[in-house]
Amino acid sequence: MSDFERSSTARVIPPARPRKLAKVPFVELADGRLQGVVSSGSDIGRVYVSSVAVGTYAYACSTNNNRPCGGARGGFCNHIGALINEAVLQYGAERVARYLRVDVGDEEVTAPAIAFTMRGTRPSPADGKAAASVFSRFLRHLAYLELAPTTAPLPEMQWFPPTRTVA
Repeated sequence: MSDFERSSTARVIPPARPRKLAKVPFVELADGRLQGVVSSGSDIGRVYVSSVAVGTYAYACSTNNNRPCGGARGGFCNHIGALINEAVLQYGAERVARYLRVDVGDEEVTAPAIAFTMRGTRPSPADGKAAASVFSRFLRHLAYLELAPTTAPLPEMQWFPPTRTVA
């Protein structure tokens, strides 16, 4: 375990497998959803904010400026499929299935099995209100990439409790 992991208040969990960030630069299990940002296949300047709700599998997919995805009419679009695949790479299939409350039965837990099981419930579209907060979190993560490496505390991260007391 690295010094950073030992001194951090939150345990750092490495990805289940390395993944390429070009297609799905941001994926997270948060706020009762699998959510993230997926690059457009046709326009390099466009991204989609996609999400699937825990338990109900209600889905939403729209561009970063709230235009609805044309492929998400009546079911999961390709963006949501890519999001599920990348979540499995990032977190592992069992963890994604457990978080989303997907029971694949006797099948091996894989991204296609998770997606197939969720599609089988005929989920309904969700409101796209989460897109703004997901995209905002993605932009916040991008801002951290521009910072120079340092061991000094970041002002916006100072609300984390200290790991040691100062004597």
